[in-house]
Amino acid sequence: MTLLTLPKNSISSWITLLQSKYTVVGPKKQKQEYIFDTIHSASELELDYPTTILPPKKMLLPTKEELIRFNFENHQRNIKPVFNNPPTVLFGVHTCDLHAIALLDHVLNQEYPDQHYLARRKATTIVSIECLRPCSEFAFCKSMETLSVHENFDLHLTDLGDRYSLDIGSEKGAGLIKSFASVREGSGEDHQQLRKIMSEKWSNFPYRLDFDVLELPSLLSLSYNSPLWEELEKRCLACGSCNIVCPSCYCFNVIDEMDLRLHSGSRFRVWDSCQLDRFATVAGGHNFRPTQASRLRHRFFHKGKYQAESSGMVGCVGCGRCAQTCLVHISPVDIFNELYQQQTARCLTEQEAAT
Repeated sequence: MTLLTLPKNSISSWITLLQSKYTVVGPKKQKQEYIFDTIHSASELELDYPTTILPPKKMLLPTKEELIRFNFENHQRNIKPVFNNPPTVLFGVHTCDLHAIALLDHVLNQEYPDQHYLARRKATTIVSIECLRPCSEFAFCKSMETLSVHENFDLHLTDLGDRYSLDIGSEKGAGLIKSFASVREGSGEDHQQLRKIMSEKWSNFPYRLDFDVLELPSLLSLSYNSPLWEELEKRCLACGSCNIVCPSCYCFNVIDEMDLRLHSGSRFRVWDSCQLDRFATVAGGHNFRPTQASRLRHRFFHKGKYQAESSGMVGCVGCGRCAQTCLVHISPVDIFNELYQQQTARCLTEQEAAT
C-alpha cells in the first residue's frame, strides 16, 4: 500500500476545506479538560490530547436524543421519527475509543437494529489517530489489546514529527483527502520513520493486568461468589459516573415530554446507568439486582464476560475513564487483578490439599 503523508502545517487549511462540506467534530480544550465538540476554527482542534471527559460515543449516541415527535390535536394522530444527521467528520479518535465504537456498531446492528444510531453512524466519517504514549495514568489499553487498530476507521493518522502518515480505511476516508493538494506520497524516509515509531511505541505502554485478557471471561466465571463484590459495595456510592464516561456503555431510558395542553410532545432517549438502584426495578416493584454488590458484579461481568461471549469483543477497552472519574477509586485493573490473585491462591490451596 502506498504511504501518504500530510504536513502538520497544512492541517488548518485541510480542516477549513472540510468545513465547507461537513460538520467537523474533534477534541478541544475547555478550561483544564478536553472534550469532543464542534470545531468552529481549525485552531481549536487538539490532536495531541489526553483522554477526554466523555468519549466520542456521545456524537453517535447523544446523552439526550429526540427519537419521535407526536401531535394529537384535532383528534388526529401525527407521529414522525426524527432524523437530523448532517455529514460529520469525527476527528482525533484514540484507538481505544475506536474499538468501543466497533463494539457499538456490532451491538446496535443485531436483532433489532437501532435506526437512529445507524443513521448517525452512516453520516459520520471517522479520522482516528495512533496513540504513541498513554493518554492518562489510568489507561490500560495495552492489557486490553486496544492499543492499535487495523480497521473500523475511515482515515488513520500517525504522528511522524512534522507530518502525519495517512492510512486510508474506506472510500469515505479517501474522499477526505482526494482534492487536498498537500497530501503527498511518502518517501523511503517516511516509511523508515513510521516503522521506527510503531516499533518503539509499545515500550511506552505498561501491561497492567497480571494475566492475559483472553483469560478474563473464565476468571469472572470462577469469581461470581467472590467476597470482593460485598467489599466493593461498602465503598461504591452508586452514582453511575463509571457508566456515564464509559465509551462502550449503551444502556438508556426513554422519556416523553409533553406540552402543557398534552396535545403534542417528543420522545427522547437518555443515557442510563446499571449502577442506579432503580435501573433493575420492574413492574410490581421487584428489583432483580437489589444490592449494590450485585449491580457492581453485573457491570464487570458485562464488560469482561457477557460481551466477549456474545460478540467476541471485550466490553472494556482500557481507556481508564471510569477509574479516573470514580470518587472512591474503584478501578477495573485493581478488581481484575484482585480476582486473579484470589483464584491463584485458591488453586494453590487446592493443590496443597490434594497432595
